[in-house]
Amino acid sequence: MSLATTIAQYRERANALWLARTDQERRFLAVGGAVVLLALLYLVLIDPAVEGRAQLRRQLPQLRQQAAELQSMAQEANTLARAPATQVAPITREGVTSSLSGRGLTPQSLSMTGEFIKLQLNNVSFAGLATWLDEQRRANRVLVQDATVTALPTAGQVDASLTLRQNTGASQ
Repeated sequence: MSLATTIAQYRERANALWLARTDQERRFLAVGGAVVLLALLYLVLIDPAVEGRAQLRRQLPQLRQQAAELQSMAQEANTLARAPATQVAPITREGVTSSLSGRGLTPQSLSMTGEFIKLQLNNVSFAGLATWLDEQRRANRVLVQDATVTALPTAGQVDASLTLRQNTGASQ
């Protein structure tokens, strides 16, 4: 049995059912079918488009704001990229000692060789040490080359041996 004969059989059955109905029933079925068809068309084609358009209309001001912010950031990035690199003054022993004491940290030993700083701290607050390192990173471009941090039995206290390097920008 081929597909064409199967379709023909279904058409004959549907036609027989249609002819078995009265004119009033046929009108009701035709109107009902049209209503169902229109509802399907609305739900499949029109409603998603209308909802999508309304959603885009609601999001448009926010998207415009984000685009303006991105353009502003891009202009700032271009300006910063064209600006010459600033050089940081080499850090001194006195500067390191005063910044450590400002954070309540007392070094056991402190030695400086060129752009390297070797530092030993005993029984200091880890939070204070981390804050000092972040401050030095931001202000003086000091990076940690090597660090050994040992926790002490007292909560939050550590012994630390640090080797720091200042990137002054002169060698780059």
